[in-house]
Amino acid sequence: MKLVSWNVNGLRAVAKKGAFPAVFETDPDIVCLQETKAHPDQLSQEIRSIPGYFSFFDHSRVKKGYSGVAIFSKIKPEKVEYGIGIAKFDDEGRTLVAYFKDFVLLNVYFPNGGGGPVRLKYKLDFYNAFLKFIEKLRKSGKSVIFCGDVNTAHEAIDLARPKENEGNTGFLPVERAWLDKVVNYGYLDTFRLLHAEEKDAYSYWDMKTFARDRNVGWRIDYFFVSDDLKDRVKKAEILDNIFGSDHCPVLLELK
Repeated sequence: MKLVSWNVNGLRAVAKKGAFPAVFETDPDIVCLQETKAHPDQLSQEIRSIPGYFSFFDHSRVKKGYSGVAIFSKIKPEKVEYGIGIAKFDDEGRTLVAYFKDFVLLNVYFPNGGGGPVRLKYKLDFYNAFLKFIEKLRKSGKSVIFCGDVNTAHEAIDLARPKENEGNTGFLPVERAWLDKVVNYGYLDTFRLLHAEEKDAYSYWDMKTFARDRNVGWRIDYFFVSDDLKDRVKKAEILDNIFGSDHCPVLLELK
């Protein structure tokens, strides 16, 4: 089974550039998109209804053209939940929870901590609530996969300029500590599981400074799996040959 996750930074913009079909050329079973920035009614039929896929969308109810996530799946989920049951997080349209036979998949656009202390607190509160949510799933006997733009680089190897960014959101000790906690709880960063020492592997670049041309990037897009799925992880890749956003897609293939 092949899963792909991509922060598109505006689904309509990516489609207008003609870049949207590229993610389906990998023949994925499931595609997860973040930062769609659109209500489903604003999307064309060609985007909403990809042949061979069931589609599900969540959107921000507090601000137009903001946040939003989508799932396209060849396999119809047993059920889909919109959010994690906490209004202040769910109203921003950040989470889709799809229940499949063998696992629960969570497609998440985690908050960015920029904009001052209030939004950093919101991000950390979201992090903690999300971890409680997936732990509840796991303790109920579910295998868990979560993917998306986590908006934090975990280790120094995961960004081009760690020293310069030690005081910036996205690489703050308190943000990175949450990822430590996720790993300590037994969730596996699938890319590092298979590429433990790989350097210069990034999924996000600042467009204003043409950082992608120089590969001055950050790895902030992830697939995590609960440890019971470890032996099923066949491939984890960064699809940096796909353009159209300031992020590129990431891929997880399961046996």
